[in-house]
Amino acid sequence: METRTIAISSEIIYHLKRLPHRFSAILSFSSESSSPVSFGDDRESTYSDVPRPSRRKSERKPYVTPMKVLIERAKKEREARKAQPCRVLEEPPDNGLLVPELVEVAQQVYLARNSLVSGLSQLARVIPVLRCELCNEVHIGYVGHEIRTCTGPRSGSRSAMHVWRRGGARDVVFFPKCFHLYDRVGKPRVGHDERFSVPRIPAIIELCIQAGVNLAKYPTKRRTKPVYCIEGRIVDFESVAEEIENKIIFFSENTKALLYASPVLTGHVENFPNLVINNSNLDQLSEEERNKVRDLSRHTLEAWFEMISGAKKMMEKYSVNTCGYCPEVQVGPKGHKLRMCKASKHQSRNGLHAWQEARIDDLVGQNYVWHVDDLNGPPLNNNLKRYYGKAPAVVELCVHGGAPVPDQYKSMMRLDVVSPDRDEVDLVA
Repeated sequence: METRTIAISSEIIYHLKRLPHRFSAILSFSSESSSPVSFGDDRESTYSDVPRPSRRKSERKPYVTPMKVLIERAKKEREARKAQPCRVLEEPPDNGLLVPELVEVAQQVYLARNSLVSGLSQLARVIPVLRCELCNEVHIGYVGHEIRTCTGPRSGSRSAMHVWRRGGARDVVFFPKCFHLYDRVGKPRVGHDERFSVPRIPAIIELCIQAGVNLAKYPTKRRTKPVYCIEGRIVDFESVAEEIENKIIFFSENTKALLYASPVLTGHVENFPNLVINNSNLDQLSEEERNKVRDLSRHTLEAWFEMISGAKKMMEKYSVNTCGYCPEVQVGPKGHKLRMCKASKHQSRNGLHAWQEARIDDLVGQNYVWHVDDLNGPPLNNNLKRYYGKAPAVVELCVHGGAPVPDQYKSMMRLDVVSPDRDEVDLVA
């Protein structure tokens, strides 16, 4: 009986070894070796999947922090409020003060955002940017792709094919707007009746303002003393005279720091004030013009990464909220009270937004586009879409302009995958 069992097990092992498995080469069995079993392929772990298509409108965005953690955190705050009804908030920015180490980061992000917009507007004149007339799909190339992913009106009658037209820099990256808060701690919410009196600015600029950037057009309250929390309500005992004096001091200091925040980006603005090219075809540019486009693409990509990395650092301290069903964003400890949500289940919320913690993609719309090896090549085929990669539209635009491919996007762009021809689709497994 024992010999039969051993024979069966050895036969199973023989057949398992012949299977085209995806397990690691160090996979072993206890009958052969005493080394631990290891599942997972190191080669596959280096490949990050392309971003999934947009979720259904009825689905809620995933939570950044699990709901159990949020409930436990709220219970601890409630117990601390009962134990000490009147207390001074010590941690910035909850106490109304700035986080000192993030002031320079905010200034760098503000400069990077301006350089990014300037660079993209110049690159879009040379490198073609297409967008669908009926949905938010964007494509970099002279001919739009044939992948059937259109979700616009009457997409069923067109077999989900896109209707392409010429786009611009605004289609490459999207900056959602939010309400500007004069006092993010004293009055963190905008009421429904104030929707026309409070200005709306790009959310990333509002995040920079709350983190330390002073703009004369959008004044904000700066404190030098922490606020008090009395039974869950914020009370500020700072005098009006001190507020005016500190406002002048903070504005002068931040203006000086803003001029010398990032020498790289400041040099980019000085060296590339305007890219004057009469020809809009990238293949017909001279060698000197190609070098200008290459340098501009490299500096624009550097500005993009500096803006994204700085925004992530600020979002760790400064709260940014988004609606769980629509793209609305609000920078501040709480979301606004406007009854303007028209997404799924808005009737049960009386038009209010379902606020939750935001991600970097909610603060900066990174339009993901299909990667194209050759701008003048044939359009991407729908039957071969599993062989194509994706990348943010900013990265795709700068790479075609001559910038080096970033390491974190090489696997996503599928640079090492050779897609078959159209007549070879049936021959590929």
